[in-house]
Amino acid sequence: MQPSSTLAAMQAADAMRAAGVDVVDFGAGEPDFDTPENIKRAAAAAMRAGQTKYTPTAGTRELQQAILDFYAREFTANYERPEVMATSGGKQAIFNAIVSLLNPGDEVLLPKPYWVTFPEIVVFARGTPVFIETEETGFLLNAQQVASAITPRTKLLILNSPCNPSGRVIPPAEFRKIMELLTERGIYVVSDECYLRFVYPPASVFSAASLPTELRKRLCIAGSFSKTYAMTGWRMGYALAPDGWTKAMLKVQSHSTSNPNSIAQWAATEALNGPQESVATMLAEYTSRRAWLLDALKEIPGLSCSQPEGAFYAFPNVRGCLRGKIRTSQEFAQALLEEEQTVITDGTGFGAAGYIRISYATSMQQLREGVKRIKRFTEKVI
Repeated sequence: MQPSSTLAAMQAADAMRAAGVDVVDFGAGEPDFDTPENIKRAAAAAMRAGQTKYTPTAGTRELQQAILDFYAREFTANYERPEVMATSGGKQAIFNAIVSLLNPGDEVLLPKPYWVTFPEIVVFARGTPVFIETEETGFLLNAQQVASAITPRTKLLILNSPCNPSGRVIPPAEFRKIMELLTERGIYVVSDECYLRFVYPPASVFSAASLPTELRKRLCIAGSFSKTYAMTGWRMGYALAPDGWTKAMLKVQSHSTSNPNSIAQWAATEALNGPQESVATMLAEYTSRRAWLLDALKEIPGLSCSQPEGAFYAFPNVRGCLRGKIRTSQEFAQALLEEEQTVITDGTGFGAAGYIRISYATSMQQLREGVKRIKRFTEKVI
């Protein structure tokens, strides 16, 4: 397994700040907002009430019900309690799903660009990552691309929409075509819906949970509270899957972490059941930041960037800046860090060499300063 390039970017920024450097950090994949007050109050109340013991591995009944109610309310999805489990972050849901499913040599389809953790978990489970190139379609996956990549050894496809790092959102009609194809072929699907609620019009919020039951027989949805409710440090996620797959995932979790943090579970229950205004507030702020950033990137020589429809990342192509001593996007990111004290994430770790990821989950002040530094840097390079 390779170390996480996104965590490496965070560590670089932390080290520079600790050394007193005036760093601009575009590497962080977490909201710069605080966890909403009602969620923090729920956690404090849980501690005072003594909710500090083990819970069932799958989570408290209250949290399970809150997840079921959310999907019934938002997506008219008919899941039952044996099909839902709480996890220590969305990453654990994905890990559980993969390691409980794969046998050595099973192939897993991964559209590029992919979240850095996907191929590493597949390798850990002794599976074989098979990458689907999507640059020609603007990093937007379609059913034809999936069909062309399937082999007799294909066991699983991992989807991530909205996508980290590209921000692309698979249109609901195309998503359904992909699911129909995979259902016909008997292939499993993990749908990583970490950025589910952060979608910019005219694109629309879509969950695979809204598909007909017959298209969900081999589907696991991995969800997270981290981005939607600014709860990255609380480590709360969940999985929705057929009861047989869920039982297998519970076996894995029972021998790794057992239950998620008990106090965080009560906070997560309040997040789903309580007021949702904070989500709209964050989305509105991300919308304005995205608009400013995309316009600003157009003014930087050598960069080109398509418009993300979701999440909070821009994913510009920097190949026009690769000159002289700087020949790769990795060298671009390193030189930008050393010369301008600006942290971005190299696209190579996402399977997209020649690109960089810029997180706009930061203040407008930091965005303006960081873009100024990137522009100054590229003008020197070119």
